[in-house]
Amino acid sequence: MVSRALSFSNEVKNELARIEPQKACCDRAELYGLLRMSGAIVISGRGTGIHFSTENAALARRMLQLLKSNFELKTEVVITRSRRLKKNNRYQVRVLSTPEVATVLEELQLLADVEAGRNKLLAAGCCRRSFLRGVFMAGGSVSRPASDYHLELVTESYDFAELIKNMMQSFALPVKMTDRKKEFIVYLKEGNAITSFLSVIGAHNALMEFENVRIIKEMRNNVNRIVNCETANLNKTVQAAVHQIESIKYIEEISGLASLPPVLRETAELRLSYPEASLSELADMASGRIGKSGINHRLKKLEQMAKDLGMGD
Repeated sequence: MVSRALSFSNEVKNELARIEPQKACCDRAELYGLLRMSGAIVISGRGTGIHFSTENAALARRMLQLLKSNFELKTEVVITRSRRLKKNNRYQVRVLSTPEVATVLEELQLLADVEAGRNKLLAAGCCRRSFLRGVFMAGGSVSRPASDYHLELVTESYDFAELIKNMMQSFALPVKMTDRKKEFIVYLKEGNAITSFLSVIGAHNALMEFENVRIIKEMRNNVNRIVNCETANLNKTVQAAVHQIESIKYIEEISGLASLPPVLRETAELRLSYPEASLSELADMASGRIGKSGINHRLKKLEQMAKDLGMGD
């Protein structure tokens, strides 16, 4: 069974794979991100080729589209069945060895260091967006907002992870980086940051779904916080009333309520008669003009008197 997180990631990738290519510079930036994340340069007796592997059929089609619309290449697609538990199809887009492959390697800076790729391919904001789109499609995942907020991009290259991080920071995203075994993970953990990233890479439908679910989730959380707060306050009120009644009954047992000053006696009798009443309600029922704080002061005084008489010893 495909996990919900993976399912949502695939929804995002399928949407991105349907975006129509616009400018050649952006196509190259996207190809650079795709191939740096999931591509491999293959050297054999026949020459040099390029392989790109994915389990996403839409992404395989997009790779073919980008390669053929920007370069004169011979390509083939090999479909295999994964040996893993899910047994998904795996699509391998192969660029066969021709003289044009050298042009691809040069144009996309696939044999150069990442700084060269950055300088040649990622100078413009539109190209950086396309690059991040390619990076996400090839090696990214995002959880549904119904669970924890988490988006990550995984690569085996520290230098390339740093480049991804820098490109995300250029859009003011609060990105962080860590390592896991032999991989480097560039990630976002905030809902607002993830929606901003989805906007940057052009996943507008996924962004709307993410926001809708997030709004409902946060509304539920707010309601739960309010209910929990009210429940806690109610528990405190009940506990206070119980202690007040115990104190008054103790005074009644030891010295009798008649021994109390008139205002304290009235308050004690009101509390015994109306154990569930709030302080404001007791104040309204008391004779004379007294507020909530005045009633509270009298009840505190009764509790202290009970303590002085030995309650709790």
